[in-house]
Amino acid sequence: MKLPISILIVFLLAGVTASAKDDITKELITSNGKTRAYYLYVPSTVKPESPVPLIVMLHGSGRVGMSLVEKWKDLAKKENFIIAGPDSSSTQGWAMPQDGPDFLRDLVEELKKKYPINPRRVYLFGHSAGAIFALEISLLESEYFAATAVHAGALAPDDRELIQMAKRKIPMFIQVGDSDQSFPLKAVRATRDLLNQNGFAVELTEIPKHDHWYYDLAPKINLAAWEFLKKYELNQDPVYRKFNFN
Repeated sequence: MKLPISILIVFLLAGVTASAKDDITKELITSNGKTRAYYLYVPSTVKPESPVPLIVMLHGSGRVGMSLVEKWKDLAKKENFIIAGPDSSSTQGWAMPQDGPDFLRDLVEELKKKYPINPRRVYLFGHSAGAIFALEISLLESEYFAATAVHAGALAPDDRELIQMAKRKIPMFIQVGDSDQSFPLKAVRATRDLLNQNGFAVELTEIPKHDHWYYDLAPKINLAAWEFLKKYELNQDPVYRKFNFN
């Protein structure tokens, strides 16, 4: 039996709409009076009645948010969580206060208004320069983000004072290649040891025969990061701390 043309058109449009929901989109947000871009992926499996986790992704130098979001898309769809990758204010990397904490808070709160996000399951993921910034933001906003996972990153020596500012021992997970010339094992282990000496429980995975390049191993790195992140949830509603960087 042949269907009328009008019904076929409805079916075709429905298919286009469904597939559009599974696309990564570029969005804009105004934060501190400036228009900022971010890349968003909301799986079609997300339902209004069932809040899901959100991972905010911080890209490496010379990249944009899409570079991480596109690598996480398949896992986000499979595991049913939302991902957002903002662009840093400078292609060279991330900096305070222009890139956070306020900008990241504004992004999260905007997404909470639009999508069913579990506020106690908002996570950070970062690579390289984004990994450094994710670790720093974790310490400043330890009661706002539930946990953090990074690839190829470490704290700078002058970040030691941030450790004392953390109100909560936020869970953190670091992955790094044993041949990473940008973040040698010695520096990354020193970050882990310093944090653990101050009461954190930082996990470190050293990837054999792996250098700084994230993208080829992204599926493996992302899965390990998600397996870590999904175990954690804030035991109370998130608390955001306001800082004066002047």
